[in-house]
Amino acid sequence: MAESLQDRVWAALKTVQEPELHKDLVSLGMIKDLVVNEGSVSFTVELTTPACPLKNRIESEARQAVSQVDGVKQVNIKMGARVRSDGKQREQFDLPIKNIVAIASGKGGVGKSTVAVNVAVSLAQSGAKVGLLDADIYGPNIPTMMGVDTLPTQPGKKLVPAEAYGVKMISIGFMVKPDQPLIWRGPLLHSAIQQFLQDVDWGELDYLVVDLPPGTGDVQLSLAQHVPLSGGVIVTLPQAVSLEDARRGLEMFRKLNVPLLGVVENMSYLELPDGQRMEVFGNGGGKKLAEIAQVEFMGEIPMDPSVRIGGDNGVPVVVSKPDSESARMLRSVAEKIAASLSVAAIQSHGVTIKLSE
Repeated sequence: MAESLQDRVWAALKTVQEPELHKDLVSLGMIKDLVVNEGSVSFTVELTTPACPLKNRIESEARQAVSQVDGVKQVNIKMGARVRSDGKQREQFDLPIKNIVAIASGKGGVGKSTVAVNVAVSLAQSGAKVGLLDADIYGPNIPTMMGVDTLPTQPGKKLVPAEAYGVKMISIGFMVKPDQPLIWRGPLLHSAIQQFLQDVDWGELDYLVVDLPPGTGDVQLSLAQHVPLSGGVIVTLPQAVSLEDARRGLEMFRKLNVPLLGVVENMSYLELPDGQRMEVFGNGGGKKLAEIAQVEFMGEIPMDPSVRIGGDNGVPVVVSKPDSESARMLRSVAEKIAASLSVAAIQSHGVTIKLSE
């Protein structure tokens, strides 16, 4: 019995690999609503994240594979996305959140909050449902950097998070005066983190990005104890001293059994008017740390006045100057985080994936 055109189309799609997951689109269940009608083929490719960095490549390869099938005259592809859950149980706090990623650093002043804010906004811009939890209790900068200074009216028992640029957010900064110091010890910090998880109406989220305080202290421990984290990202500067501090943050994640997704190097270089690069803080620290830890190096973010201006004015650089090199690199970091979480989520559901060398 001769194969139908639809069977041949399915066979062609089985030859198309998802580049990050290294399995074919059909086996991964990413082909939806396939319709074949008199030589016209239409289907949806359901990506594992709307922030997929290889979206165009997947579409192109799927189109090419189906177009080469004898009898196919037209190919219509719709690109969709469904973020997969990491499979971790969070019923204790009734959190319908698929992935929780913590952004950390070994020391302050490395731009950790800048990375957290721009990653969260980039993920939201891609179409994901995103929350941003400011766990930096002593230095809550997220409200300023997101351009919001108050929480909305609270009609119910739970706190309604503020929202900007498509990102829901909560911060102790909304609840204290700007000049009020927080001189808190472990129990109060523990309680604050618990409330941010339990008493905030986050709704359904694809990603909750957590901006941790610098160092390795009570907040980090409380967060890891309260809720299973999908992964952590370390932000560092290029120089050796920052590298030493970042390694402490890295080892903290490992001791708390939090998967380490990768390392981001911030303030990597300053581009001069003549096009040359000035390496103000040295070079290579982030890449070296990633090699030592055997995790992904997620990229170098240049020094850029627009990043600082955006943070001060409450307009993240991926919004204020989306075509700048710094914004491009921050979007790339967001895409790499999303891709790493997709791989981990697929693996957690029993699919064996061979990672690229």
